[in-house]
Amino acid sequence: MSASEPLSAPRWARRDAKRGALSRGRWMALMRQWHWISSALCLIGMLLFSLTGITLNHASQIPAKPVVTNLTAELPQRELDSLREAADQAALPLRVRDWLRREWSVSLGPYEAEWLDDEVYLSLPRPGGDAWLSIALDDGFIEYERTDRGWVSYFNDLHKGRHAGPVWSWFIDIFAIACLIFCITGLVLLHMHAAQRRSTWPLVGLGLVMPAVLALLFIH
Repeated sequence: MSASEPLSAPRWARRDAKRGALSRGRWMALMRQWHWISSALCLIGMLLFSLTGITLNHASQIPAKPVVTNLTAELPQRELDSLREAADQAALPLRVRDWLRREWSVSLGPYEAEWLDDEVYLSLPRPGGDAWLSIALDDGFIEYERTDRGWVSYFNDLHKGRHAGPVWSWFIDIFAIACLIFCITGLVLLHMHAAQRRSTWPLVGLGLVMPAVLALLFIH
């Protein structure tokens, strides 16, 4: 055998190389699977949060004309009696809530009532608007006011989780975890393909340096 003729690799080296290739292939397949699953779960949420990020950033430039609705009535005697009997309870009695839902399509949900000397007051904030309800304990006079600031304000409040309730708060947490999985698996895939794509790490570095430089130079 001449000196220039390549020597065949030992069997143990070939076996280790094969195992390494299989292990790398399994890891890449797993990362790709988690990456596309997390991207599918995050797709609509990322579109929503990206668009509302733009609208929040330009909130003062987007015209909005609030629509205010005022309703007044007198609570029937039977409902008024049940209200007086439930004084100082956290929520209004079911009979009163059913009447409000039936007459005005007002759902009070988990809101707690504030009991004053002569009235019951409820603050009813919600995404994209606000509302309040007042019931006089002496004669049952009801006043309800609702302010609607439009769909842009509604989605902006969803972006911030403002007055959206615990279920939406859980969704934001789950969505954030899915986004973390999407980003981490994407970083692992970048690492696996970086040898064939020389611009990978310069672009990743640019994504890190650019916001840091902007923050240092223009945020005071």
